[in-house]
Amino acid sequence: MAAAATTTNNAGFAQDQLRTIVERIERLEEEKAALGEDIREVYAEAKGNGFDTKVLRTVVRLRKQDSAERAEQEALLDLYLHALGMVTAEAAE
Repeated sequence: MAAAATTTNNAGFAQDQLRTIVERIERLEEEKAALGEDIREVYAEAKGNGFDTKVLRTVVRLRKQDSAERAEQEALLDLYLHALGMVTAEAAE
């Protein structure tokens, strides 16, 4: 009989633990949605002040990278643009 009680207690504990985890995830998802809305508002403010939001998003993405990774991507972009003939001689200087 003790084994059955232990199994029931373990199942109850696991159920409580699962519920707690799911509720934490739900709260974090709500916070993430609120932060996303805040970020959209800041971009809207920037746009209202005349800033290009696509460029701002690129700047934010680039600031997340370390300098070596950024330099590598810039070099690859330059290589691809040259290969496609998209860079004029004046722009290359």
